Amino acid sequence: MTIPRRSWRAAGTYAAVAVAGLTGAVLCAGPAAAHTPTWAVTCTDVSLDLTAYNDGVTNQVTVTVDGKDLLPTETFGKEFHKKLELPQHDKELTVHLVVKAGDGDQFSKDETKTAPVCADNTPKPTPTVSESKPAEKPTTEAPTPSATPSESSPETAPAAASPSPSSPDLAETGSSSATPVIGGAAVAVLLAGGGIMWSVRKRRTAQH
Repeated sequence: MTIPRRSWRAAGTYAAVAVAGLTGAVLCAGPAAAHTPTWAVTCTDVSLDLTAYNDGVTNQVTVTVDGKDLLPTETFGKEFHKKLELPQHDKELTVHLVVKAGDGDQFSKDETKTAPVCADNTPKPTPTVSESKPAEKPTTEAPTPSATPSESSPETAPAAASPSPSSPDLAETGSSSATPVIGGAAVAVLLAGGGIMWSVRKRRTAQH
């Protein structure tokens, strides 16, 4: 049986169209399957591994924690790798990743994960500090001497020396029982002398 050439040509045309359509589908699906935004969140950090992106465009990545920037917007090309340290926390944190692909929003990523609390980050009770008064500093000043002597230790006056019974008699110093007699005689002599002088002057006056 002989197949006409026209049938072979038609079959070849259909095959070419099918191959072209399949190739186009593969080419269109290739970039979508190539974008690989991988990331992980632990209690201490966030790991980013963005691979197989189109390096002919500008791609952007941003990471926030509870609304605050952990990684401000950065641009990258074919891939991006980074490890971000989370702040210490005693409650779960909300980590938000935004990847914007430059070759279409269909290749972008917007995802949220939760960072758990680490076992050793639980808050410890604060010990109560008892208030204590500081110890008084010892005074180094010398004590002030008292103005008045202590009554408990009065000064003892020296005892009067008693004469020894064996000591010899002291010499007389002129003070004896004859002193009034001598004094009276002296007064009498003076009175007599005065009377003689008075009588002599009176006689001379009478003679003149």
